[in-house]
Amino acid sequence: MEKRYQLTDWLPTTKKELEIRGWDSVDVVLFSGDAYIDHLAFGAAVIGRVMESEGLRVAIVPQPNWRDDLRDFKKMGRPRLFFAVSAGSMDSMMNHYTANKRLRSDDAYSPDGKAGFRPDYTTITYCNILKSLYPDVPIIIGGIEASLRRFTHYDYWQDKLMPSILTDSKADLLVYGMGEKPIREILAPFNFPSRGKLGVAEFMKQVKNIPQVAFLVSANFPLEGELKGAELFSHEECLKDKKKFAENFNIIEEESNKQNANVLLQKINNKTLVVNPPFPTMTTEELDASFDLPYTRLPHPKYKGKTIPAFEMIKFSVNIHRGCFGGCSFCTISAHQGKQIVSRSQKSILKEIENISQMPDFKGYLSDLGGPSANMYQMCGKDKLICSTCKKPSCIFPTVCKNLNSNHQPLLDLYKKVDSLPYIKKSFIGSGVRYDLCLYESNDAEINKTNREYIKELIINHVSGRLKVAPEHTSLNVLKIMRKPSFDLFQKFKKIFDKINSEYALKQQLIPYFISSHPNCTDEDMAELAATTKNLDFRLEQVQDFTPTPMTLATAIYYSGYHPYTMEKIWTAKTKQEKLNQQQFFFWYKREYKSQIMNSLRRMKREDLIKKIF
Repeated sequence: MEKRYQLTDWLPTTKKELEIRGWDSVDVVLFSGDAYIDHLAFGAAVIGRVMESEGLRVAIVPQPNWRDDLRDFKKMGRPRLFFAVSAGSMDSMMNHYTANKRLRSDDAYSPDGKAGFRPDYTTITYCNILKSLYPDVPIIIGGIEASLRRFTHYDYWQDKLMPSILTDSKADLLVYGMGEKPIREILAPFNFPSRGKLGVAEFMKQVKNIPQVAFLVSANFPLEGELKGAELFSHEECLKDKKKFAENFNIIEEESNKQNANVLLQKINNKTLVVNPPFPTMTTEELDASFDLPYTRLPHPKYKGKTIPAFEMIKFSVNIHRGCFGGCSFCTISAHQGKQIVSRSQKSILKEIENISQMPDFKGYLSDLGGPSANMYQMCGKDKLICSTCKKPSCIFPTVCKNLNSNHQPLLDLYKKVDSLPYIKKSFIGSGVRYDLCLYESNDAEINKTNREYIKELIINHVSGRLKVAPEHTSLNVLKIMRKPSFDLFQKFKKIFDKINSEYALKQQLIPYFISSHPNCTDEDMAELAATTKNLDFRLEQVQDFTPTPMTLATAIYYSGYHPYTMEKIWTAKTKQEKLNQQQFFFWYKREYKSQIMNSLRRMKREDLIKKIF
């Protein structure tokens, strides 16, 4: 039966909605760069619902107008506790610009996909406005943009190092990573409605020892006890020496991967950045509690008649776990969600699917039953003691860790349970599959057998015509920097895919993803990629030019020219022409690229590839 909702089932977004609830003020006002979709896949909704579950009055202001008289920033008045600010589900610069720094014409997180509803560097812009209007109200920033810009970071769009986002935003506190546990801890000392309005000094006094937060103190502030930690090279030292920036990244990534991390300190001008270590990975019970909050799963009624593309893409999908132990050097998932996997219980997943079945346009098909990677559900270390001392960025590169339980049986059990539901016709896997995990030969013959069963089940029953996988490149030299497995493994998976398709008379496609211009990738590597994929009968569609994003290994290499772990010099295509020279090889089958590709191959003295490609 279809669920019916009232306006009060969403967090209030206007003064009128406050009045409907009988509220004359709120405890927290949350500003977001995204449209307000009350769904557990959108961070602002999650944090808003978590604060609401703590008994707070929370208002959300989605995509406030920063160009006019700033009425959107004033309409909720002064909150009792603090302002919370997030740029949205993407870094605002990634949202706005292509890899070639061209302005995008659309925004998947805005009504009707229209661009222009948020500013560049959204977090900084919103916070500066709020500080000018309410200088004594604490501001907490979070989300992808704040999380990945917490230290000195390289900004591709300005082509320079920028200090911690706390510096330019003037925010008081930064929550990094997934914010449920930190926000509950932050609220604890202040969650008494009888208390008056909170000032910055009182707020900061209470939160400095909370895990998973960052803040600035004066350079001569006495750092004692729990605040003492590992000191990074200062922002000014990084500006002068790219090697020091690379060395910082090494420390930051290793500390992020530790289960018992240090406080990290970095001097910026006349201040010290303090970044407390993260909370322990959430438990299944804690994750379930977050996913089981009373989301409507729908955009706010203010968007009636409008389409929000990001919502349309995920409205019939289910996220079954968080975290990723892949450690790909160009990806920010593990940097934000963590390396350790935390999985939802079957009960929580099935409850969400029941809610989906009550949506008005649901036809019985789940578009995705996955996560950051499709097949890491309930995977973890066998010996927790080994994991507790590990600081490696990946559990599966260069080889799958012998301590990793790579058993796909929990996934098979979940698929079976979901597919047995009377209102489910088919559950598809839309997330990327790590074929290196399901092809891994462990010492346990039973697990190996189960993992082959998983591949078969996946291909026969859970592919919606096309299965996404991400080999990313064919060159071993590039894949090594990417922290991805050999392309031979992809070819092995393709043979299995083709064989099963043939045996069961299926007409399904394998869709591989590839990246050009990645650190250590040369024009010749791209030419080899074209020849190899052409030989496999691929005409590539899912391709992208490498875009440096804050806090990834690949970006640290791109900016510094050095591999942070080895200090080996690494070349990267940077100019527009260098990037175009690499991209052209993706499209060898297009007539307009043929002559320039042939000229490039002659210049490389690789006439042998002309025959292979053409």
